[in-house]
Amino acid sequence: MRFLGTVIAFSWLALSTSAADKDAWYAKAIKSVTAKVEPAEAKAGQTVTFTLTVDLNDGFYTYPLLQVDENAKAMVNKLTFPKPDKLIFVGNASDPEGYDKKSEPVLMIDELRTYKTSVTYTRKAVVAPGTEVGEATIKLEAFKLTVCDATNCYPTKTLTPETKLKIVAGSVDVAKEFADEVSKAKQK
Repeated sequence: MRFLGTVIAFSWLALSTSAADKDAWYAKAIKSVTAKVEPAEAKAGQTVTFTLTVDLNDGFYTYPLLQVDENAKAMVNKLTFPKPDKLIFVGNASDPEGYDKKSEPVLMIDELRTYKTSVTYTRKAVVAPGTEVGEATIKLEAFKLTVCDATNCYPTKTLTPETKLKIVAGSVDVAKEFADEVSKAKQK
């Protein structure tokens, strides 16, 4: 009976861990998560580049948006972009070069890609034609971030990073490579 009481006590302690305790890894692992649009000022129709940079502390690593090994496909970070508004996201988000790779034979993974220190994801966007001059807040619907160290992978943390874009007077033609995507987005 004493054993059962001990098990129940430990179970209760595990269940009563606060959300702050569960996210304590985040403060240890992450230096910063920064969203940015370049250029920071753009005209209607102009193409800009959205970047999301994760800076890690020593001893931690994170994942790309896409793994090439089928057995590693769940080991990714996920970006959910906002619906078209003043900014229309076009093309696909991309991972930078400079990843580390290793095999994980126990998991039957030949190539697991990771990033240490820092990673910057990018995606092109077009300032919606006809958008009025002013400031626009660009906020991701979700950034699902997974971080690991040498012995643990921590629970995925969902963030909603945001940045500002100043829309200036004037307009330009939408780049040909994005014209169809922009046209479809405006019809929705």
